[in-house]
Amino acid sequence: MARQTVDLPNGTIEYEDTGGDGPVLVLLHGLLMDASLWKGVVDELRADHRCVVPILPLGAHTLPMPEGADLSPRGLALLVAQFLERLDLKNVTLVGNDTGGALVQLIIGELDARVGGIVLVSCDAYDNFPPGLTGKTVVLTGKLPPAAFGAFMQQMRLKPVRRLPIAFGWLTKRGDAVTADWLKPILKLPAIRRDTVRVLRGIAAHRKVLLEAAERLPSFDRPALVVWAEKDRVMPADHGRRLAAALPRGRLVEVPDSYSLLPLDQPVALARAIREFTRA
Repeated sequence: MARQTVDLPNGTIEYEDTGGDGPVLVLLHGLLMDASLWKGVVDELRADHRCVVPILPLGAHTLPMPEGADLSPRGLALLVAQFLERLDLKNVTLVGNDTGGALVQLIIGELDARVGGIVLVSCDAYDNFPPGLTGKTVVLTGKLPPAAFGAFMQQMRLKPVRRLPIAFGWLTKRGDAVTADWLKPILKLPAIRRDTVRVLRGIAAHRKVLLEAAERLPSFDRPALVVWAEKDRVMPADHGRRLAAALPRGRLVEVPDSYSLLPLDQPVALARAIREFTRA
């Protein structure tokens, strides 16, 4: 998919869009990731779905955000809501993995007018924000000035470092080549390092935001699917079950042989679950 750009009140972002007349999926990636997270899933679903993938300013983006842009968790959720409005997307199925799932939870609490259903895929939830050893370590680095943060991230060029539990090692079994590409904007572009530090500091300042969002989950009366990695090391399995139980029309699917980034480790199984959900 060719990348396109869209101007929003809080800044300009890129996105990918397969087009088509099928059910609309808007797929949200996580921290230090971009649209390529969803490539395998989109390849499976594009024949009968319209797949739209915004590239959010979460550290692997290439278009810097304005100085005054709100990059807190709620500010990023608002950015997604503005994106849906600007593209006039209606009755969308909003899909989120990792931090993208956190944004879905924030959106359905207050900004869900264009959302017809949701899919939460092994994501931050409840008190697991930032999630696990990986998330907590990355957010701690946000205390550094952008230049020092960039110097710290240089070690991620090395595969043995990327595969550590404090990096991507517990997030994906099979996606190291993709994660290496995600890091290039941070390593090369000072403005992206600046944005990423702002995102990390926003997360650190709003650690309870998903506990507040959880209180509103029972009021979401539209279809909801929760897809969780069976032996996830970063997102507790109990959180998947709790989310499915909290959502009035929620259903849980557990997927074996995967870490948190199901779109990389098990794209076919995840796509199958999403297709069954949208058909139902």
